[in-house]
Amino acid sequence: MIEILAVLSVSAAAGMRIALPLLVIGLIQTDLWQRVPLLDRVPPQIVIAVLTAWTLLELFVSKQLWGQRLLQVVELVFSPLVGAVMAMAVARILQIQPTQLTWIFGVVGGLVALVLQLVKVGWFYRLKGLPTWAVLLEDILCVLLVLFAFKAPNSGGLIALLLLWLAIRSSQSWYRWYKGGVGSKE
Repeated sequence: MIEILAVLSVSAAAGMRIALPLLVIGLIQTDLWQRVPLLDRVPPQIVIAVLTAWTLLELFVSKQLWGQRLLQVVELVFSPLVGAVMAMAVARILQIQPTQLTWIFGVVGGLVALVLQLVKVGWFYRLKGLPTWAVLLEDILCVLLVLFAFKAPNSGGLIALLLLWLAIRSSQSWYRWYKGGVGSKE
């Protein structure tokens, strides 16, 4: 059960940002790059350089409306992949057996990241841009979820489950808002 909560925690972090959680995981685990699918084929210096550059871009550009719009397209496409890769990396670090479970965790991690990213995109369009305080909170929560995945997986998993619950509640709210808006236009 602890492994599932750790996977949910890193997947939720991948649903918020792409490079930041990968960079934090890489800084926490010294031999991580040999365990991360896809990244294990690239030299660690290149991986760290690219992740650092993209993290800085995410952190600074996401505070502007045009930057949020630009990042949201890239994050929507790549968040399922990053969520799956991070979930599989955590499964490998925690030495989950058999290997089929690692793949299942990867699929679940990708789906969790995609759902949270879709909710973020929905709020962006409903609010016509995310406020700066929400983006800062998202950055902090992203780092905390990665740290919790390794240090306190119970807490990280519970936060991820709470985020998924909020995502479901948001989708219900949007549906009612959409139905109310469509009905009033006719």
